[in-house]
This record gives sequence, C-alpha cells and structure tokens, in this order.
Amino acid sequence: MKRLALALLAFASIAAAAAATPEDRLSAVFQAVEANQPDLAMKRVDALIADYPNFRLAYLVRGDLLLARARPLETFGNVLKTVPQERVEDLRAEALQRLRAQRQRPADDRLPRYVLQLNPDQKHALVVDARRSRLYVYANEGGKPKLIADYYVTLGKNGIDKTREGDQKTPIGVYHVTANLPRKKLTDFYGAGAFPISYPNEWDRRQGRNGHGIWLHGVPSNLYSRPPRASDGCIVLANPDLESLGQRLQIGLTPVVIADEIEWVDASTLEAERAGLSAEIEQWRADWQSRDTDRYLSHYSQRFAAGGQNLAAWGMHKRKVNAAKSWIKVGLGRVTMLRYPHERDVVVVTFDQDYRSNGLSNVMKKRQYWMKENGRWKIIYEGAA
Repeated sequence: MKRLALALLAFASIAAAAAATPEDRLSAVFQAVEANQPDLAMKRVDALIADYPNFRLAYLVRGDLLLARARPLETFGNVLKTVPQERVEDLRAEALQRLRAQRQRPADDRLPRYVLQLNPDQKHALVVDARRSRLYVYANEGGKPKLIADYYVTLGKNGIDKTREGDQKTPIGVYHVTANLPRKKLTDFYGAGAFPISYPNEWDRRQGRNGHGIWLHGVPSNLYSRPPRASDGCIVLANPDLESLGQRLQIGLTPVVIADEIEWVDASTLEAERAGLSAEIEQWRADWQSRDTDRYLSHYSQRFAAGGQNLAAWGMHKRKVNAAKSWIKVGLGRVTMLRYPHERDVVVVTFDQDYRSNGLSNVMKKRQYWMKENGRWKIIYEGAA
C-alpha cells in the first residue's frame, strides 16, 4: 500500500511538471535560489534547458548559478564584460519582467477597469499591460471578466503610444482580432502564426494616427522568446503561448485592450461604472424612439464628428428624418462596453441595432464612442462597426 501511495505521488509530481509552463518552471528555479537550494535550482534549470534548448534566458540563469559558486551575484547576468552587454541587458530585462509578473499578480478581487461589459458571444477578452510586458486573458462569465491566464509579451522597440507608420511603437487603445494567419502562410519570423488587430481604429484616425500591420504573433523557431522591447510595434508571444492563446481567439469578436499600465478596480466599482453608462445608453435609445429630436440630440457632444458630419449637420439630418416618421422602434442587443486606456473617460460601445419605422427596417452593427463631459456621458463618435 505504501509503495502504491509513493508511486501515485511520483506520478502526480511528473504530471504537475509536465503541465507547468516554461515560465512556471523558471519561477521554480528562482524559488529554489531564494530558499538557498542551489543544487535544486541547478537541477531544475538543467531540466528546463533540456526541454526547451532555445530558451536563452534559462542559459543566463544557469550561468549565474555557476558563478554563484565562486562569488556573490549582484543581479541577473553577472557575466564577463567580453560578452555583448546589449544581449545581456535584454535577457536581464526579460528575467525581471517575468519575475515581477509572478510576484505582482493581480489579487482575485481586482479587475481591469477597461472591461465594463462583454456580449454573450464574446468568450474572452485580452488586456495588455505594456509596462509589465504582460498579456492577461479574461473569460466572459455572464458579461463580466474573470482572469484565467496571462503571458509574457514583447512590445515595440520604441515603446508604446503609436502615432505614425514606422515609429516601431505599440498602439494604446481598444481593438479586436480581425484575422488568423496560420504558420504555413508566413515566414519563420512570425513563428506559430499571427492574429492581426484593428489598428488604426476610429479613434486613432480621429487623432491623426496612422500605420498598419499590428499583429499578435510568435517568434522564430530558433528562439523561445524575445526581449521586452524588440518588435516593430506588434505584440509578440512565445510560440507555445501563442498556440495556447490562439485557441481562445474569435475573429471579429475578441477585444484586445492595450494599456500603458493597467488600472485595477474592484468588482463593485466596475459594476457601478457599467450601470451608469448602460442607463445613459438606454435613455439615448428611448429618446430616439420617442422622436423628440431635441432630447435625442442632447446625448451628443458638441465635439461630435462622424462620416464627415459635425453635430450641426448631424442634427439637421436627424430632424429631417424624424419629421418624416410617424413611429420609430429601436432595439439594442449584444452590447459590449470597453473603456479606452490613456484617455479621459472614453468608452467604446458596440452593439447590434434593430431600427424599425414606417418606411424603413434596418439591422446593423454599430459602434459609438462615449465621453464624459461635465459629469455626463455624451456621444462623440457614431458609425457602423
């Protein structure tokens, strides 16, 4: 009986090791170092290198463990000055980002302020914390986000807040996955594949930002990962991570929110913000349906602009249309609300609109940008999604 128990324990240990990601295993190496167990740390890093021989950071850690036998270490990568320091700095930066992510995981009761509401068809949402080089995956549980996974990522060589073509920066904003480009259609540079996202979006174009080709993609086969700042603006993951993430992505549906640094709030704060905006959207719908054009237009910002129209032109058009209607019915469905990072109270709202009136019936997917002005939510952009 005792032998059986030991055998089951050994099997469970092997299964746990097999399920652990390379980052989990690297974290276990650090834990052994902190526990003053250098032999265990060396055993773990050797096993990691054997399984992932292209994981260059693991070799740096192994070198540190060897050097530690002769002298105290001051930081990651205490290598000889003859080794190219730029390469060592890149690996050191990666090590620190991975270690910080393990030690500074968001508490269970903290949520990103950006995911106010997902529609029932959206199974997941992605939120990128640029400062921490981290991508968080949230499952949709009744329209609310629940953290289920997170990954180390590489971002643009020149940082974030992309504004123009070729600036090698990663954009900040609210986007969605637009396509799936499999490995066989790409060069080895993109690794396991690529998922383009919708940069530039309506807000980017309004701000005069340009450029294109921002993707989630993998790494060349001779690498496990790249430094935190090494892409031309894309979000880059290790190939196993991209393959795992790719199983959760829905083309045209999965939101990708990229923030300079995630703002965390509790569930009650998030729900209060969601409910407040939801009430404004419902009032907008009811006022449109009432054919009271003044009340309807009161929901629009003086800075409203869409389709080449400012608020005055939009209002003139709506008065003419409403005057010709004897009744209007407006239904909204599959509503998504995503707060825009790095902006002053801007929320992207996407929904299915079912418009019916005497003479016209129309169903369309619509997107609005709501901005809080003087304490009240106003529409600053509106158009087809």
